[in-house]
Amino acid sequence: MTESPTQRRRERERAERRQLIVDSARELAEAEGWDAVTTRRLADTIEYSQPVLYSHFANRAAIVDAVVVEGAAELASTLRAARAGTEDDAATAVAQAYLDFAAAHPALYDAIFTMPSGLPFGTPDAPPALQDAFGELRLAFAPSARGTEAEVLTEVVWSALHGLASLVRSGRLRPDLHDARLTRLLALVKSRS
Repeated sequence: MTESPTQRRRERERAERRQLIVDSARELAEAEGWDAVTTRRLADTIEYSQPVLYSHFANRAAIVDAVVVEGAAELASTLRAARAGTEDDAATAVAQAYLDFAAAHPALYDAIFTMPSGLPFGTPDAPPALQDAFGELRLAFAPSARGTEAEVLTEVVWSALHGLASLVRSGRLRPDLHDARLTRLLALVKSRS
């Protein structure tokens, strides 16, 4: 049975409202922090009632999870572009792109990597966007490693980058040593891969 034009329009409007909710949550979080992102505030921002918002998402956590998936897809795309844009040093390009992403999108970065989430991470059940982002890190940092060794090396480098991003953002690291820290980290990675 084919859909009527009215059904297609309703589905398109529903998808647009869902995206509006996700976009509004991200914008509000970047402007005021995640504590400002409440279902009441989002309903007011998008100019729909809370029941309309709940017809798209079960709760605030589900909205944040949607932001996580969308943000991970953006991060994967950013890392892929960095890796593809270099011929000789993908690790440095991807590491810098990761740190730049974290600095440019602090609330989005927090949603993906620090806030509680109901999404599975690091499992075959993880959403494709999360797997893609991790896959881009693996291609950059463990190109010749296989199996568990590739996974472990990637997780270790990712952890170090996350630590750098977090410590820089909180003002705990000296800005004048940024390049030296990244160079040293990547020298350690390259000696192990």
